[in-house]
Amino acid sequence: QVQLVESGGGLVQPGGSLRLSCAASRSIFSFSAMGWYRQTPGKQRDMVASIVGGGSANYADSVKGRFTMSRDNAKNTVYLQMNSLKPEDTAVYYCNVWWLGSNYWGQGTQVTISS
Repeated sequence: QVQLVESGGGLVQPGGSLRLSCAASRSIFSFSAMGWYRQTPGKQRDMVASIVGGGSANYADSVKGRFTMSRDNAKNTVYLQMNSLKPEDTAVYYCNVWWLGSNYWGQGTQVTISS
């Protein structure tokens, strides 16, 4: 089993920044893939950023150049730095990992971009 706990969401004005954190209960070295997803009411959950194996992060076109996914192996934590935030970035953000063939999700953290 893997527990994931997200934090860092909140209300920010357009153009602002937030950093989301996802603390894992296991070593992130053990995950075959990690990612951040987001979801708005009535819509599907979409990938924002992901890392497969030890590769580089991949980003959705809508966030390229604004969002950066990173990891702190010592803290078993994955981050999503979000800059130049737009109202359309408003969503619940979820952390996701694959471990031993199973998929795990965090509880989500609300991000609201509004003036």
